Amino acid sequence: MTTHKRSFTTALWDFFCSLKLSISLLIGLALTSIIGTIIKQNASMDEYQHYYSDSTIRIFNSLGFFDMYHSWWFILLLYLLTVNLVACSIKRLPRVWKMIAEPTLVMDEGLEKSLSLTHEFKLAGDAATLRDKLTAFLSQEFAPPVITEVDGEYHLFAQKARWCRLGVYVVHLSIIIIFIGAIIGSTFGAKGFVQITEGQSVGSFVDRYTGKTVDLGYTLALRQFEVEYYPSGAPKEYRSFLTVLENGQPVPGLIDRKIIVNDPLTYKGITFYQSSYGTIHQLTMRDRKGGAPYKIEAADKEPVSLPGGGFAVIAESVPDVSPYMPGFTGPAVKVVLEERNGTQQSLILLQNNPQFDLQRGGAQIFTYDGKTKYFTGLQVAKDPGVWVVWLGCALMVIGICMAFFMSHRRVWARISKGQVVLGGTASKNQPGFQLHFDELADKLKKL
Repeated sequence: MTTHKRSFTTALWDFFCSLKLSISLLIGLALTSIIGTIIKQNASMDEYQHYYSDSTIRIFNSLGFFDMYHSWWFILLLYLLTVNLVACSIKRLPRVWKMIAEPTLVMDEGLEKSLSLTHEFKLAGDAATLRDKLTAFLSQEFAPPVITEVDGEYHLFAQKARWCRLGVYVVHLSIIIIFIGAIIGSTFGAKGFVQITEGQSVGSFVDRYTGKTVDLGYTLALRQFEVEYYPSGAPKEYRSFLTVLENGQPVPGLIDRKIIVNDPLTYKGITFYQSSYGTIHQLTMRDRKGGAPYKIEAADKEPVSLPGGGFAVIAESVPDVSPYMPGFTGPAVKVVLEERNGTQQSLILLQNNPQFDLQRGGAQIFTYDGKTKYFTGLQVAKDPGVWVVWLGCALMVIGICMAFFMSHRRVWARISKGQVVLGGTASKNQPGFQLHFDELADKLKKL
């Protein structure tokens, strides 16, 4: 019974230490990341219904494809890769660490035969004199050696860049730290969206995952929004001028801070990304029988509730109506009215002809003031794990440099009765090290 348990434990340990498991998990993560690239993540159901059928939406939603990077199976892949990296490191690190911390100082015949680079030659002088000469030579040309005396023979050992052998484990550690940072961000962070109209401000946003309101801890105000267009009429660049307010006072350095796409604003761990924009139109509604006018502010294609029930939606807006309605000029909007009973009607409102809607004969008369304001749409991200991720990225760069661009080079020398044997090896770039080793041997022969 005990043997069976030990065998199962050993098999499980070998499974998690397997290089095949590492490759399989990396391929799996790469393939699933392609799914996350092809299928837009965290979009609204209305947007998904525009592209997919109801049955496809149900399947994708059950598989977590619409929020893939938070799905249980993607997180499981990350956990398995983490366990795999830890197991591989634990299994292989002791041998590598022993090579670094307890190097072989004596070049006996067995070690000499295992080395691919060796030179043997004679030098004048007794063993002690040659020891001192080789010590000074290696210290100047390579690295200070460790001297060991065995049975009247002197053994010198010198090495360079021994810590580069830990590069692969630094990379392993960096990946684990990046995963930890991602988990911290996923657990304690939040993502959402805010819409701010010119002259207005916000102090919170709704987390898209939990639906909870997240307090910013300060106020974000939009003073101005600007759009620059190409000659074709397509937007070239749009920018928001944001001001951060704490206790009603602007924060120095964050007054009218311009943000554009790929140039976000970050303050107290919360980042605001320029995402979208739109126009707010000002309408006025009056009752045909008299009474106070009612001011309406409506964005394009956004329904606005009307007093007494019903909705108004600005379906389209143009800066000049003359190409569409000869004889009329100036800005115009097309408004769709929906009554409480569901009936709809469309009307055209002209800024330069405020009495135009009188001809419709409705109970309410609408006019278009022509005044517009922009609103900005900002993606909001609160990620307390971002600095942990950056730390992991920095460690990964260091580890990659250690693992691929540095080489652990070792040189041994044995001195016995005027006979000197020089041997060496390198963990990487053996041909390059051979050139350097041959140069050392040529210089040493001339001592």
